[in-house]
Amino acid sequence: MSTTMKTPGVYIQELDAFGNAVVPVPTAVPAFIGYTAQTSFNGKSLLNKAVKVTSLAEFLMIFGPTAPQVQYKITSAILPERIDNLQKVVDATAKTLATANEAVTKATDPKATPPKTPTQAQTDAAAAAKTANDNATAALTAAQADPNIAALLAAQAALTKAQEAAAAATPPTLADADGKLAAAVKAAQTTLDNIALNADFSTGGFAYNIDTTTVNYRMYSSIKFFYENGGGDCYIMSIGAYDYSKTAITDTTDFMNAITLLKKETEPTMLVIPDLVEIMDPTADPSSATYLQDKYANAYSLQNEMINHCGEMMNRVAILDIPGGYSEPLVGTTSVQQFRNSVEPLDPKFNSYAAVYYPWLHTTVYQTSEISYQNINKASYGVVTSMLNVEFTDKNGVLNADMSKIISAFTSDPKTTPQQTTLDKADLILQNLSKSYQLLTGAIMSNMNLMAPSAGMAGIYTSVDNNEGVWIAPANVGIQSTIMPAIKIDHAAQEDLNVPISGKSVCAIRAFTGRGNLVWGARTLDGNSNDWRYVNVRRTLIYIEQSVQDAAKAYVFAPNDAGTWVNVKSMIDSFLTGLWKQGGLVGPKPADAFSVSVGLGSTMTGEDILMGIMRVAVKVAVSHPAEFIEITFQQEMQKG
Repeated sequence: MSTTMKTPGVYIQELDAFGNAVVPVPTAVPAFIGYTAQTSFNGKSLLNKAVKVTSLAEFLMIFGPTAPQVQYKITSAILPERIDNLQKVVDATAKTLATANEAVTKATDPKATPPKTPTQAQTDAAAAAKTANDNATAALTAAQADPNIAALLAAQAALTKAQEAAAAATPPTLADADGKLAAAVKAAQTTLDNIALNADFSTGGFAYNIDTTTVNYRMYSSIKFFYENGGGDCYIMSIGAYDYSKTAITDTTDFMNAITLLKKETEPTMLVIPDLVEIMDPTADPSSATYLQDKYANAYSLQNEMINHCGEMMNRVAILDIPGGYSEPLVGTTSVQQFRNSVEPLDPKFNSYAAVYYPWLHTTVYQTSEISYQNINKASYGVVTSMLNVEFTDKNGVLNADMSKIISAFTSDPKTTPQQTTLDKADLILQNLSKSYQLLTGAIMSNMNLMAPSAGMAGIYTSVDNNEGVWIAPANVGIQSTIMPAIKIDHAAQEDLNVPISGKSVCAIRAFTGRGNLVWGARTLDGNSNDWRYVNVRRTLIYIEQSVQDAAKAYVFAPNDAGTWVNVKSMIDSFLTGLWKQGGLVGPKPADAFSVSVGLGSTMTGEDILMGIMRVAVKVAVSHPAEFIEITFQQEMQKG
């Protein structure tokens, strides 16, 4: 605007030499939705508010430094080696029954002098069977290492029935009774073999299994996993505090509301819900053909909502997990198949705004210091006491006196305040001195460290973006703090994951000898699309679109004429040229990598101008990953 000049003199006016520039938008800012330890900070509520944090320390300060106190029920069963005493019962009974048979034979021998009658034979058989029963009972008493072991009690019940058959035996059934006894022990042995095979840990001749009795809230571990894999700025939206009265998350209402509220936030470029894998119906029947569908129905619905949200916003992608993706049935529907069958957004094109990773991972996110007696359900203290008694009882059956006092902490009244201190001390001592207690807490830690990969992938997205660029595929990258994938995937198994008939690609995480655990897939859920097949292509376009969109806002209500058109074109040209120089666009020269068109007769009509519409056409050649590399070898004739 020209200066109004009324007084003679020299006036200075500055003119802009350069037009507005496109300021690149952030590409790696995930938004995490879930439950947190704290729902207020400095007296202000955190509920349903997108709070930006820049480090793990800041997250722990605002949302709480305490790891979730997931509680576990501990059950035990006798190991196969401890059933040897039952086998001894069989052997002893067999000898006794053989003696009885021999006595019966002699009792019915007509050549005997005087000849023995059947009545006398039956009498002898009954006496022999009673002896067998007495011997079996004595041996059984010796085998009762722990009367609380359910599997042992079952074997004892079967043995008792066999003993009863022997006690009532007549000569023709004595051998049969022996067979029943042996069969009972063999059946128990098979059962216990299976228990040992599937046990979480074993010690002192007993196998132990652990099962969660509370929700395994995953925000805390996921944020740690995110930062251990290169995470940076992120948003946390808390929908509530940990509730240890719940055995599972069954309602998705709070998650749905949070997703709706997240529409107001423009900066997030990724959406992750770590607690989604804990949304389930605990009453689902494992033997049902529709088990997974019934168990995770609400989780699949929430994933659909995540994809719909990202597709409608067009500025972010959803990073998804496979519910139950840590073990697969030998027959029936797999977790991947059920995911594909159940996840269907409103518009199939929205699938390009999502990527799913499989399988779950054994990690090292939780450390020993974060696991204690507080992760043991109080109803299982008796099993813990029994376990420790076995470890610290000598061969003469005498319990170590000092350790007895420590073990007693698990049997005293847990309601008193001093008991808390007593257990704290006992826990510390047992963590250092007790092998069985170390195995128990190690099994709990291992279970808590079994994690879905989405949070770690959000960290990898961030790391790749910051170090190389959003146009680089987040694949062939190692996952930090990971021991191994929960399920081994080989070349053949990945074929269906990567290129399925349904088009819903699943990115595999695989273990390679000498190279570690690598992300071995870079596809969106829209795997059949030539345009949007790859994660980096979708995210690069989001980056370009959002950056240009924000910059173009400066020209809203500007004159829709050639001067404005030139400025807009120049602004976009400059931005895309810079992106091409960085390797984000492909082509030997800028003209081959992109084109920008704007103007009357090219992108607009006169009517468009009258309607206040400026149309700009941008074409870009985005870098696609070399997903398949084929190397041809051929022999040649010797040339010299």
